[in-house]
Amino acid sequence: MYIYFTVIPLHSHASFVTVFNGLNFSEWHEQVQFHLSVMDLDLALLNDKPTAITDKSSEDEKSFHKSWKHSNRLSLMFMRMTVANNIKSTIPQIESVREYLKFME
Repeated sequence: MYIYFTVIPLHSHASFVTVFNGLNFSEWHEQVQFHLSVMDLDLALLNDKPTAITDKSSEDEKSFHKSWKHSNRLSLMFMRMTVANNIKSTIPQIESVREYLKFME
């Protein structure tokens, strides 16, 4: 038995998401959540931003912080790719995926 893994680029997933046009938040949000979950990038959606790393931080805390930052960065990129161009220019620079979703809602 063989197991094959297929890597699907971020932009390919984004092409399957309905473009957010300002009137279809529920549908867009559901699709974004699904695709981020499938790509295992929903950590930043599910968890609050971790506290800053210090000299006393454990390896687990450092690892979680790194994973959260990665998830947050890629999730923001994904969401921005699925927003209509005429809306993008009106969105302030937001650095948290959760804050971005709140603003979009």
